[in-house]
Amino acid sequence: MFRIFDVEDGKILNVTQLAADENGHGALAKQLQAEHVQVAICGGLGMGMLNALKQAGIQVCANVTGSVEEAVQAYLNGTLVYSEEAHACSGHHHE
Repeated sequence: MFRIFDVEDGKILNVTQLAADENGHGALAKQLQAEHVQVAICGGLGMGMLNALKQAGIQVCANVTGSVEEAVQAYLNGTLVYSEEAHACSGHHHE
């Protein structure tokens, strides 16, 4: 699941939920791109997903901790602590 925040002038206007496409990193990045996502704020993510998001033109704020709402507000305030690098994901196993 993803939460998509519509933001204008530093204020959250609307929040919707989006079920993740299960067809791989490329499909997921395209799904977010189709929703006009400009920034992805996440915890850990692997190199495949990082590359897919970047190729889709989505800024990646990775390795973020805390609640989603706190992270979005910190991003809007310019105080979000994040990296732009991959970090081992634990959501699934690679063969």
